[in-house]
Amino acid sequence: MECKQILLGITCAISTFAAAAQDPLLRSLSDSLVAANRIEYVTGTFKALYVVNMKTIEDPGAAALNVEFQHRFGTLNSGAYNLFGLDFATLRLSLDYGISERLSVGVGRSSYLQTFDGYLKYKLIRQSTGSKECPFSVSLLGTSDYYTHHFFGKDSIPNNIYRLNYTAQLLIARKFSPVFSLELTPTFIHYNLVPTVADHNNVMALAGGARMKITKRMALTAEYNYLFPNQLISIPHHNSFSLGWDIETGGHVFQLIFTNSVSMNEPQYIGQTVDSWGNGGIYFGFNLSRNFSLKTHH
Repeated sequence: MECKQILLGITCAISTFAAAAQDPLLRSLSDSLVAANRIEYVTGTFKALYVVNMKTIEDPGAAALNVEFQHRFGTLNSGAYNLFGLDFATLRLSLDYGISERLSVGVGRSSYLQTFDGYLKYKLIRQSTGSKECPFSVSLLGTSDYYTHHFFGKDSIPNNIYRLNYTAQLLIARKFSPVFSLELTPTFIHYNLVPTVADHNNVMALAGGARMKITKRMALTAEYNYLFPNQLISIPHHNSFSLGWDIETGGHVFQLIFTNSVSMNEPQYIGQTVDSWGNGGIYFGFNLSRNFSLKTHH
């Protein structure tokens, strides 16, 4: 009888030990399966909502408000009397709000042609790694602007609908590494009013922007907006090219900028840039953004 009890005790001990040994193994296997099915979304493709003038793939975040202040001085070739452009200023103030992680809305006012603007941006695809890897992010952007400037000292455009312009862009971006990101933006612009019948109301352009991180809190940016030829024939035009230096300071992103575009609205800087880098038509300026979380914490 004692032998049977001893054998039963040994059997129970072995069973308990085997179950205890299997438990961490099963947990490890379960964790591995969860990790294999996990999707990691890539963040921080760009640090700011703007490369320089063009909008990036980034959003303010759900229930977050971004306040953007954009400033351009005059051109460097305006001479020493005007302190190489520092006597002049073109300003744009905008508010960007994240309705959700994917959907954002924004409104702005620019001193250039006294322009009001608004936009909607929706992130269709998010770059990700893991079980469902996606190599890039894609957002759809729709903007509209309305300029209120009175030409020649009076309102020479009596029909206000002619003052409206519309832009549709597809923002395609990829973060290649923690250091380098790239964005390509096919662009469609509709002008309700163009100077002559030879000019097209509907024009196409292709923009590209890049960011290269140089320190933990600094990055260099560049963008180029190419307007396809033979569309706005009567308007003297140069493609917009801009360089920037991003500095992150806590909740702020400060961008020092050199560009040949005085305006910060898509129809104006893409289709109506008249200055060029070659003759010193370069505007020095800056973008300053501050993000506020409006989420209620319980």
